[in-house]
Amino acid sequence: MVNDVVVSVLLIGGALMSLAAGIGLVRFPDLLSRMHAATKPQVLGLLLLLLALAVENENWLLVPVLVLCWVFQLLTSPVSAHMVGRAGYRTRHLRRDLLTLDELDDVVARAAESHPPRPDRTGGTGREDDGGRA
Repeated sequence: MVNDVVVSVLLIGGALMSLAAGIGLVRFPDLLSRMHAATKPQVLGLLLLLLALAVENENWLLVPVLVLCWVFQLLTSPVSAHMVGRAGYRTRHLRRDLLTLDELDDVVARAAESHPPRPDRTGGTGREDDGGRA
């Protein structure tokens, strides 16, 4: 009886965290906010679901596999969010009006000043609009 209540609470908590991550992906206004919503509640929701699975099965042989699944998610989720954020920043797919402080703006400006644009193979600088061709 107590076991079922604990499993139910963990499952509902995990489902709500995953739901919050999904709603955040749809409702948040910009890339950086969506990136946050995709990583934080999703990892905690997965932990709660895996804990519910461990409590329900009552088998210690399953615990290392569940821990491995959670650790893999814990390691890959921030890395993927970092790569998405980096790509979004480089391609300017973020809303600067929502940023409180852009710590990278000065660094990028100094790097652009110290490294002039390199010519591409066609003789241009590589910064012109190429009409959608990559």
